Amino acid sequence: MDLADFDREAVLASFLAESEEGLDVMERVLVQMESSPSDPELVHNIFRVAHSIKGNATSLQLSELAGFAHVVEDLLDVFREQHTLPSPDLISLLLKAVDELRAMVSTASTGNQELTPGQQNLRREIAHEVKKRSERVVNASGTAGDSGSTAKADTLPGPGHRTLRADVEKLDHMLNLTGEIVIAQGRLRRMIQKLGTEQGRAILEMHREAERLYMDLQSEVMSIRMVPVGPLFRQLVRSVRDLARSHGKIARLEVVGGDVEVDTTVLEQLKDPLLHLVRNAVDHGLEKTEVRESQGKNPCGVIRLTAAHSGGNIIVTLQDDGAGFDRERILDKARRVGLVSAKDEIREQDIYDLVFQAGFSTAESVTDLSGRGVGLDVVRRNINTLRGTVEISSTAGTGSTVTIRLPLTLAIIEGFSVRVGAETFVVPLEHVTECTELPAEQRSSEASGILSLRGTALPYVRLRHAFSLSGEAPKRENIVVVKINECYAGIAVDELLGGMQTVVKPLGRAFRAVPGIAGSTVLGDGRVGLIIDVPSLLRGVMQSSLQSQA
Repeated sequence: MDLADFDREAVLASFLAESEEGLDVMERVLVQMESSPSDPELVHNIFRVAHSIKGNATSLQLSELAGFAHVVEDLLDVFREQHTLPSPDLISLLLKAVDELRAMVSTASTGNQELTPGQQNLRREIAHEVKKRSERVVNASGTAGDSGSTAKADTLPGPGHRTLRADVEKLDHMLNLTGEIVIAQGRLRRMIQKLGTEQGRAILEMHREAERLYMDLQSEVMSIRMVPVGPLFRQLVRSVRDLARSHGKIARLEVVGGDVEVDTTVLEQLKDPLLHLVRNAVDHGLEKTEVRESQGKNPCGVIRLTAAHSGGNIIVTLQDDGAGFDRERILDKARRVGLVSAKDEIREQDIYDLVFQAGFSTAESVTDLSGRGVGLDVVRRNINTLRGTVEISSTAGTGSTVTIRLPLTLAIIEGFSVRVGAETFVVPLEHVTECTELPAEQRSSEASGILSLRGTALPYVRLRHAFSLSGEAPKRENIVVVKINECYAGIAVDELLGGMQTVVKPLGRAFRAVPGIAGSTVLGDGRVGLIIDVPSLLRGVMQSSLQSQA
């Protein structure tokens, strides 16, 4: 091979990406070994990762990294020959090796190959374990095992689907272009419809055919951006294990629905909220081992992370089998800090919503996990940014469940457009359940009210008042009934315009803090329409209705 044709930077970038994926697999399998001690095949899986990293590092002349991976490979090879799994202490040692390999791989691109003193000590410790266990095998059998006896396990899997790595920024640009085409097509359709001639109708039919082809293209672009949630969920397996061990607890994370797919942008922004929720479950939810045993529970606590599709949303639930949220303790702390008064009657869900307040914590002391009131407020803020909702349910002594509902994509949504005065607003269709006319006897100048919908009280808010729009309300007002989790409310508008596909455009920095607005879009006539943040708007409706009832 001509060295002039060797693009080291490109090969190194591929090595970094592949090694990171392999180390993620290695970490996950090592944690799995603790709960599945009867599956020797797990050793073969991580041996192949170490073997690949060593070989690739050698070809790139990363000698120190290759040497470190080699001693890890040697230790794993001993367990392969013995057909056994490492003890918990050795699993911890190997997890440390994964952490150091990850650090060494990330610094490989800088040209720094020198091992840190800690890495050198860890390498010697692993080499010592290899020597000690190899001597045991020799003494027991009189001869060293033949490493070729497990050649079958080294066989790499055959080629699968052809894949190509793509820069996320390029995918973002592609999606933005498809969004611009949506806007341009909408404007073109309106112009053709205004022609009103026979030729115009023929052109419109051709335009509809082009729109169908475009929809197929858009669907493909969206599918490219969709990634499974499993890799992110499984990254938390190690976090649960290490956090629990460091606080004298035993816990494991179970992942259900790891093949469920979501837009890569949504997944990236979901990582921090999930980490906060996992830390909260380990610290506040799961009891100490001796406490669980005294209550007849399994000493090992279980945190189950589940993902599922529901319409145009992804539902993520995090459930633990711990003590549950202490309702009275939350109320007591809320009263002491002035969030509620002693006379207030609070619904169960409103009590759990208190833990999402900034600075709120029931911990009696500050630890590395909790006590500063920073965590769940970050969860609520990040989920709101994703146009999602988060809700808590809990049973004392049994455990708690946190349910997160998120849109599958943040770029294009199905919307229901409405008009108030001269302005057009878009309500995400996923929240709309039905539309009805506001009865004549309900007409008033009030900003909100309550109407009877098939015998059920439905609080509603006038969008005109919510955004301080000028002009008088028409004689006939319409109500868009929306639903968030199990709560229903109405939005009073002047006119219903119907469904439309909406390209979400971010708001400028000056408008991001405006409550009730999730973004903007360009309408078919070129004007800008605002997208309603239904959860934010609904919370305001419920609070005002409760105050009016009080």
